[in-house]
Amino acid sequence: MKLKGTLLLLLSMLVVFLSGCEPLLVLDPKGPQAERQASDIMISIGIMAFIVIVVMVLLVYMLVKYRASRLPDDYEPPHIEGNPILEGILIGVPIIIVAILSFITVKSNYIVESTPEGYEDQEPLVIYASSSNWKWHFSYPEQDIETVNYLYIPTDRPIEFKLYSFGPITSFWIPQLGGQKYAMADMVTTLHLAADTPGEYMGRNANFSGKGFAENTFTVTAMTQTKFDEWVDEVHETAEPLTEDTFEQLLEPGHLGRMTFTGTHLGFSPAPEHEHSDDEMDSGEEHKMHAEKEREMHTEHAAHE
Repeated sequence: MKLKGTLLLLLSMLVVFLSGCEPLLVLDPKGPQAERQASDIMISIGIMAFIVIVVMVLLVYMLVKYRASRLPDDYEPPHIEGNPILEGILIGVPIIIVAILSFITVKSNYIVESTPEGYEDQEPLVIYASSSNWKWHFSYPEQDIETVNYLYIPTDRPIEFKLYSFGPITSFWIPQLGGQKYAMADMVTTLHLAADTPGEYMGRNANFSGKGFAENTFTVTAMTQTKFDEWVDEVHETAEPLTEDTFEQLLEPGHLGRMTFTGTHLGFSPAPEHEHSDDEMDSGEEHKMHAEKEREMHTEHAAHE
């Protein structure tokens, strides 16, 4: 009775704890890259669960069939040299499992590193995502906008993130849109994502980068292209321009709320020229082009004023 009561108590506590847990974001994908990764996770869980179930069934079978109480007192186990069939199973099955998982992993890696499936014929929205202690800066060169600690993106359009850091190595991660990728100080890494569903998603730095790491988060709002264009127009009507002095203050260690500016820091503080990506293009020239475009935009704004 005591054992039964203890098990019932443990089961009740488990139900209470699990009822307070939030759903696993990586298993609630809102984009093609995240869907691929969630599918791989479920396949891995299924394979591991099958292995555990088979092992536990065999364990119970062996314990029951070959328990000592069923054998005579003078029983002596026979001397066995080996069983080729059994040894082949013990060696072959793990090799097959590793081969299957390796094939899935390598194939998925190529898929998530490229433009999301179904978006190959669309022009991506390029966003430079840079980190500093302990905040995120998002630069939109095409829209001539920069935000701090929040991100607006259109749905049904590929997003090409250019990641780098003004401080220690960080890791850019939006669990419901795709996997994490490192942002480093001396090079630019490229991450391809897309959002299929409008909504608000959580993003964060997934790499420990000091005492303010826990609050190094940002929000991602996915909306239709029309609403995104309206937001761009609103920013240009209401936001203050981003100056070099203001940006230097933003880089100081600390936490900030959401901020919005017209212009980006790429004109006076361009991204690193060295790029790590799968593209064969000269990334240094690409960054110079973006920087030159920024300078031209600032010149035009100054002329209008």
